[in-house]
Amino acid sequence: MPLTLNLRKHAAKMMALMLTLVLVACATATPYQPNLYGQKVSGGYSDKRLADDRYRVSFAGNIFTSRDRVEGYLLYRAAELTDQNGYDWFMLVDHRTERERRTYVDRSPRYDPWYGVGYSYWQPHWRYYRGRSWTTWHPHLGHRFWTYDVDVRTVEKFEAHAEVKMGRGPMPEDGQRAFNADKVLADLGPTIEWPKG
Repeated sequence: MPLTLNLRKHAAKMMALMLTLVLVACATATPYQPNLYGQKVSGGYSDKRLADDRYRVSFAGNIFTSRDRVEGYLLYRAAELTDQNGYDWFMLVDHRTERERRTYVDRSPRYDPWYGVGYSYWQPHWRYYRGRSWTTWHPHLGHRFWTYDVDVRTVEKFEAHAEVKMGRGPMPEDGQRAFNADKVLADLGPTIEWPKG
């Protein structure tokens, strides 16, 4: 019996170590990359040509990618497409950013021993003095006590979309927001995080 418990403890430690390594490897913001299935880090940009001077551009981030980064990478991709197609400036028409928010509630018991198949419903219980009376605590009778902590996590993911209209020559000065493609590439270029190896 002690050998079985020892093997179980060793297997649990190895599993925890492997899970930690996987989480650390995945805990990185979405780099500037095309959004393709099966990448090491999820998310990235995608675009679709609508006309000679128009594209539909999107950038999707993972839960570690801030809204600022998602919108900045969308702007950088729009400037890149403008430059690649021989245009000088671009405007974001119909720009929007979506947020997906999820909240997870996990019970994380501080005390949850396992004694084997034959003892699945047996666990120690305590009597303790609370206020003016004695109270009994048992984990399988639904009593609340110090063993039941709750871990609440809220995660957010952002995805930005825009229709990009490109142009040549002087930028419009009629109050519409236009961006010089070369300036955007120069300003945002040093902040871009490229995929690793």
